[in-house]
Amino acid sequence: MPGLSTAQRASILESTGAVNGWEGSIRSGKTIASLIRFSEYAMASPEGHLAILGWTLTTIQRNVLDPLVNLHPSIVRHTRGSNVAWIMGREVQLVGFSDKRSEAVIRGLTLAGAYVDEATLMPEQTFVQLLGRLSIPGATLFFTTNPDSQSHWLRRRYLNRLDALPDWRIFHFTMDDNPALSAEYVEAKKREFTGLWYRRFILGEWVSAEGAIYDSWDPAQHVIPWETLPRMRRLLAAGMDYGTTNPSSAVLLGLGEDDTLYLVDEWRHDPSVTGRRLTDAQISAQVRDWLHEPHLPDQPDLTPEWLILDPAAASLKVQMRLDGERRVMDGNNHVAYGIRTVASLLTLGALHISDRCTGVIEEAPSYAWDPKATEKGEDKPLKVADHSLDAMRYAITTTETVWRPWIDEWTRRSQDAAA
Repeated sequence: MPGLSTAQRASILESTGAVNGWEGSIRSGKTIASLIRFSEYAMASPEGHLAILGWTLTTIQRNVLDPLVNLHPSIVRHTRGSNVAWIMGREVQLVGFSDKRSEAVIRGLTLAGAYVDEATLMPEQTFVQLLGRLSIPGATLFFTTNPDSQSHWLRRRYLNRLDALPDWRIFHFTMDDNPALSAEYVEAKKREFTGLWYRRFILGEWVSAEGAIYDSWDPAQHVIPWETLPRMRRLLAAGMDYGTTNPSSAVLLGLGEDDTLYLVDEWRHDPSVTGRRLTDAQISAQVRDWLHEPHLPDQPDLTPEWLILDPAAASLKVQMRLDGERRVMDGNNHVAYGIRTVASLLTLGALHISDRCTGVIEEAPSYAWDPKATEKGEDKPLKVADHSLDAMRYAITTTETVWRPWIDEWTRRSQDAAA
């Protein structure tokens, strides 16, 4: 196995348990090692169904199938969007477990083997159901994950009890175990994360969320006067959080010609301030009027391409479409991923906020983890004064496939300049 590290080789050879897990820091080589092992297993596994499970079919494609193709194109045969793939000639079911119906899909299978991408994201009951479906003699489970909370069910129920689970094999990885990474890349990744994310994704520690969520927030660094905004390549979207008794907020995201992101403007209605609640029709009218206002000092005609709504705002979405607004789409509401993405952008200095975004500026310093959720092993923010921050998260996370190449190139140039 040329090109593999000692840790990768050992994990492939020693992953002979009924359950085999690769955990540790990001970009540590654990995924490639686990995929090589799963591909070998697909060739020699008992007869029966095989399955790959991940957050969505899209993440399965990105995190599992694409890396397998990169290993060798002959390993995988798959049509994008299909929930079936062939790996080493074996049919494999693809199951996204963000959908609550996934447990019912698993319940209907009798499995000879399974691979789970990012196991800590899987609901505990789905994981338990999966273990019960691996009932064919010799059936084997393989999974990868980054560390999560100290109280996460995977750590509490299984990883802390390995002495009582003789059929489990767990392999811990850090970036030092990935021979494909340069020292410059490792240093760049270390600069990208701070606080909780640094300890989990760089050090590979299982630590609980506590304190401020955006611990790198610095108004002196991140907030700029609206009049000094650079020219924008695109106004990507307005992300919107919807409330009836609580505030409603829409935050407009732009991609600057300097290849970084800007929150350029904000619309906000707070019933506790105005003393009146707005109907869906009134919110629709105000937001649609706001979307057509000038949002940039030097580009008054540039308008947002999408209006990204809180997925729970079904009635407002219907109202806006009735009113002729065709740019409406549901936001990506993977909260932990969205928070992590925003935190990384702030740490890198790749996200700037104009002083018109008063809700974001007011809410960011006090945005904190919920200690009661932490006790249950969950990463959840306190649902207090977070409406503009939710709107920001919808805009940033949902448009990531558009802005990510620009940010990655900007990051590379910045690193080269600092070297």
